[in-house]
Amino acid sequence: MTNTASDTLLFLRSWLTKPLEVAAIAPSSTRLAAAMTCEIDRYTGDVLELGPGTGIFTRALLRNGVRQDQLVLVERNPAFAALLRGRFPQATLIEGDAQHLRLSPARKIGAAVSGLPLLSMPRQTVHGILDAVFQHLGDGGSLFQFTYGPRCPVPSALLDAHGLEASFLRWVPLNLPPASVYRLSRRKR
Repeated sequence: MTNTASDTLLFLRSWLTKPLEVAAIAPSSTRLAAAMTCEIDRYTGDVLELGPGTGIFTRALLRNGVRQDQLVLVERNPAFAALLRGRFPQATLIEGDAQHLRLSPARKIGAAVSGLPLLSMPRQTVHGILDAVFQHLGDGGSLFQFTYGPRCPVPSALLDAHGLEASFLRWVPLNLPPASVYRLSRRKR
């Protein structure tokens, strides 16, 4: 299902072409994928994945029991999208920008996983992504986001503007580079 060497080469080529869009020199590790998806299983409902790249988080979700037909993959890089289309043919693949996401109201999203490099994005873009994700997430749904930075990649002012709270979940030192995982959820009323 995966070829690590060819995935790494594709990832590196994409990074060389658009470094701020890819924002990492290597694909995420299986340890980071496990940390990002540990609270998601087949009972979560449909899962939205933003920036799945070569599919490392996607494979972790499948290992957790999520079915391919429960996955909505949003990837704007055409090379990654072609790879994902071949690897996960039963998933819904949207080749486009996450901030312009429009799903059918009938699609109930239970959780979202983001591989997007929010720290390298303009604030307005992050605002648009949060709007799009939380418009589609069910009431108890959360967005799982990782970062290479020392704190949550969503500034507190943006969290406040969206009525969200961020919870630190875990640090993954054996990732290149080391990463931290956060859960973003609607604030309790």
